[in-house]
Amino acid sequence: MRKPKKNSEGQTRRDFIKNAAIASSFMIVPRHVLGGVGFISPSDQLNLAAIGAGGKGASDIRNASVNGRERVTALCDVDFSGSAKASVERFPDAKLYADFRKMLDTEKDIDAVTISTPDHVHGPAAKYAMERGKHVYVQKPMTHNIKEARMLTEMARSQKVVTQMGNQGGSNELLKLVQKWVDDDKIGKISKVEVWTNRPVWPQGGAFPKPNPSAKPDALNWDLWLGPSPEIPYTPGLHPFSWRGWWNYGTGALGDVGCHLIDIPFRTLGLHYPTDAECSVGSVYSGMWTPDYHPDGCPASSFISLNFAATPKSKSPINMTWMDGGIKPAHPDIIPADQEIGGGANGVLIIGEKGIIATNINDSSPLMPKLYLNDGTQEFGPQTEENIEPEYGHQRKWVDACKAGFGSKEHKGLTSSFDYAGPMTETVLMGNLAIRSYMLRRENSKGQMEFYGRKKLLWDGDKLLITNFEEANQFVGRTYREGWEM
Repeated sequence: MRKPKKNSEGQTRRDFIKNAAIASSFMIVPRHVLGGVGFISPSDQLNLAAIGAGGKGASDIRNASVNGRERVTALCDVDFSGSAKASVERFPDAKLYADFRKMLDTEKDIDAVTISTPDHVHGPAAKYAMERGKHVYVQKPMTHNIKEARMLTEMARSQKVVTQMGNQGGSNELLKLVQKWVDDDKIGKISKVEVWTNRPVWPQGGAFPKPNPSAKPDALNWDLWLGPSPEIPYTPGLHPFSWRGWWNYGTGALGDVGCHLIDIPFRTLGLHYPTDAECSVGSVYSGMWTPDYHPDGCPASSFISLNFAATPKSKSPINMTWMDGGIKPAHPDIIPADQEIGGGANGVLIIGEKGIIATNINDSSPLMPKLYLNDGTQEFGPQTEENIEPEYGHQRKWVDACKAGFGSKEHKGLTSSFDYAGPMTETVLMGNLAIRSYMLRRENSKGQMEFYGRKKLLWDGDKLLITNFEEANQFVGRTYREGWEM
C-alpha cells in the first residue's frame, strides 16, 4: 500500500492543505492584495480526479470543482467519445486515462476522486483509491454487493479518508422537516413504511443481448468496461446506460433509486441492518403457461419485504416494503382521494398510529413532505425547492470536508459518509439478494424444475450471513476476474 507522499520535512500535501487555513490567519498582508480579488492559492486547492467522467460523472466532477475553486488534474473514462467529452472541454488541463489504476499510480498528487462508473466498478475503484490515501466520492449504490459495502466502510475508517456516497438527496434541507415530525412524535409509534418506484425505465426482465464484436465503438475500451466481471465479447445494449438490468454490472431498480428513497426512512427512523428479507417478482410470459426465466438479469418488477428491530427513533419494530416496476401501495384513507400519494411515480409513506408522513423521492425532485393526522390535521412542506447550489451542495460539502480532514466537524457533518452510507447500502442490496435467491431453481426427482429459494431469509447483519439458507450467501459477495479482486 502506498502512503501519502511527504516533503523533506515529513509533511504530506494533505496536511499542508489542511493547515493552510490556520496559517493564513497569521498573514500580515491579505491574500487578495498578493493575488488579486478572488485569488485562491494553489496550496489551498484540492487536486481532484474523476473515475467516470461522462453521464453522472460529468456533473459529479463539475460540482466537486466548485466552479473552478478546486483543481481537476485528471479524468478517467473508458470512452471519451460520448458524454465524457463535456468534462474534457470543461477541464482542458486535466490528463486523460482509460484505466483508473494507471491514473492513481501515475498522478501522485491527486487528493480525492469522484467515482461515477457502472455499479460493478464502484467497489474496486474505491478500494484502489483509498489504499493510496485518496478521499472518495462514490455514486450510489456505494457498491455492487453487500460484502463490498462492509469492506469499504471499514477501510474508510482505517485509512482515515473522507467519504461520501452520491445520494445527493441526503443533503436536502427539507429532510429536516420530516426528521422533526418523527422526532416530535407527530404520527406516534411507527410500524410500517412503504416505498415504491416506476423504475426500471431501461430494458429489463428479458434475455441478455447477443454479443456483436464488430459493433464496438473504436473509442471504447471494452476490457476495462467489463472490469471485475467475466470476460465476454462486446455486447451492444450495455454501455453506456442499459447495464443496470444485469447482475454482473448493475443492481436494478433498487440500485438506481433505492439509495434515494430508502434513505428517507432509514435516516429519519435511525434504522440499521434488517433482520430478514423476502420477496416476489413479476413474471413475463412469452409463451403459454411457462414464465420466461432469465436469472442473469433483474426482473421487470418486484416486491420486497424487510423487517427491522426497534430503534430509539422508531420505538417499535418496522416492516418496510419496496415495490418497483410501477407497482404502488393502496391509497390510504387518511389521504384525500384527489391527492397523489408521495410523488406519484416514486414515493415513501411512513405510517404511524396517529398518522402518515408522505414524501416524493429526495434526489433532485421536489421532496414535497406532507403530514396527515388521523384527526384531520394536515401540514405540508414546500411543494417546490429553491436550490442555492447544485444537488444541495452534496459534492461541495464533501470537498470542504476533505480539506478540513478526517474527523473534522465538516467530515462529521456529511450526510452520507460511509459510516452511514455503508449500512444503508447493505439494506438496499439485501433486496437484491432476496430476488436472486428467489430465482434459484433446480430439477427435482420428478424431472420438474422447482424454485427452492423462495422463503423468508433470516439475516445476521453483523456476520454478513443468511442463517437459514446457505445457498443465498453466494449473493452476499461476488467472484472477480483476475486483476480486479477486492
